Amino acid sequence: MKIKLLVVGKTSNSHLSSLINDYSKRINYYMKFEIIMINNVKLKKINPLELKKIEGNSLLKKINKKDLVFLLDEKGDSYSSIQFSELIEKKTITKSKDLIFVIGGAYGFSSDLYDRCNSKISFSKMTTSHQLIRLFVAEQLYRAFTIINNNPYHNN
Repeated sequence: MKIKLLVVGKTSNSHLSSLINDYSKRINYYMKFEIIMINNVKLKKINPLELKKIEGNSLLKKINKKDLVFLLDEKGDSYSSIQFSELIEKKTITKSKDLIFVIGGAYGFSSDLYDRCNSKISFSKMTTSHQLIRLFVAEQLYRAFTIINNNPYHNN
């Protein structure tokens, strides 16, 4: 079992990349974790609906039938860090399914991705940069594993 973070486009800010990489290494101490990036669509004139469909198809190619898929969506369920760690612990017990967290592109997700997902998670009702939310997800995953393992990172 592993956890994957699927993202659209590169993280262009080197400071963010460094922090994301640091948390990725920390997560890998507890469980195999990888970030999988699909390229941005390079078409000049494309409507948002078509862009979501193209990105959605690219993301869906990275998802297996058995995977548990969580879309990071402002209309998703909100969790405290403790509740999120409980969700991670519960979902990682089976060890037979990978956990996939998906951050969509600038216009969100295709209807096919919504149909495929098992759940939606909201980190905030506010709109957040797609590059910045990568850091939030990595940090919260690391925090979840420290909570699960009673390590002192999270202050109760």
